Amino acid sequence: MALRSQSMSLQLLTGIAMMAIAGAASSSAVAQQPATAAIEVFARLPQSVGNIAFTPDNQVIFSHHPFYSPDVRVAKLTSPTTFEPFPNAEWNTPRPGTDQYLDNVLGLRSDEDGVVWIIDMGFRTHITPKLVGWNTRHNRLERIYYMPQPVTRAGSQPQDIVIDRKNRKFYIADEDIGPGGDGSHGAIIVIDMDTGRARRLLDGDRSTVPENVPITVDGQDLTVPGKDGKPTLIKVGCDGITMDPKAEWLYFAPLSGRAVYRLRVDDLNNETLSATQLSAKVERYADKPNNGGLSIDYDGNLYLTAVETKSVGVITPDRKYRTFASDPDLVWPDGITYRPDGYMYVSASQVSAAAMFHGGKAENKMPYLIYRFKPLAPGYLSR
Repeated sequence: MALRSQSMSLQLLTGIAMMAIAGAASSSAVAQQPATAAIEVFARLPQSVGNIAFTPDNQVIFSHHPFYSPDVRVAKLTSPTTFEPFPNAEWNTPRPGTDQYLDNVLGLRSDEDGVVWIIDMGFRTHITPKLVGWNTRHNRLERIYYMPQPVTRAGSQPQDIVIDRKNRKFYIADEDIGPGGDGSHGAIIVIDMDTGRARRLLDGDRSTVPENVPITVDGQDLTVPGKDGKPTLIKVGCDGITMDPKAEWLYFAPLSGRAVYRLRVDDLNNETLSATQLSAKVERYADKPNNGGLSIDYDGNLYLTAVETKSVGVITPDRKYRTFASDPDLVWPDGITYRPDGYMYVSASQVSAAAMFHGGKAENKMPYLIYRFKPLAPGYLSR
């Protein structure tokens, strides 16, 4: 018995030692993880960049930020300093008698088949908002999905998208700050890929509307003229949106707000749930700063464009937020997405430097930058 006890004690001590070594290795790995990632400029362009998409064959497609009413709504990068209209000049030119053009674009994503899905908000020339798919492999229109009222409403600004191939759905964030909108009707739009049927969900929900917090850049609260002509704080509804690796959870957040929310995809697509029942399924996931774009990697790390601090933050699976990448010229980081080369890419749109926020004197200037940095783990084209 004594020998057996000694043997068991030895095994126990050995096990404890091995656990200690493993724990030390794990702690060392955590300690070695950089507090911030190295970030570098990828492109310098003559117009403000909104969102970015990468096709499987590495074409770089991006929107020119609609805040500046660009002539070329969507473009393809042809060099680090040049672009051409995407998919062509005709689709970037409004024409009477048709809606077969891109009117007002911010959000776009590519799927794994090389189809670039472009959200046309439509309010610049007063056409029905739509989702346009352009097949880059065959250089042709894939399909158009329409978002008429009441799927969209006066004030709608549908501007970011998740492509859910598993459930055959598109999920679109409507931040409700188009003409006449004040963010109070932020929502999520769900489009069925097969039928084209669209639904508006969580309209005005606590998880999609802005909180009463200012957006403060370089010490200045951003304001716009209110209905009484006096300055009023900008409040932006549901903006960033992404989905986890297994298509189980949809993550989303109002730009103006201190929380990221999540909802099970199965609940989002459960049409038997009432609006009240669906709202009760929404979970407050983590704290955050005011943020625009949202993306995710295969390990479940969420990346947020922190518009006030010229940085990209990350929320790790322990639900804690920290700054991950920053640069003094990353002014109003907007779209963020993954590319097959292993980098995350983010635009610096300079929206907060525009004349309307600085007494009529524009501080935005060329070049407009696209940055890239290495994420903690690989990410997705379509999220």
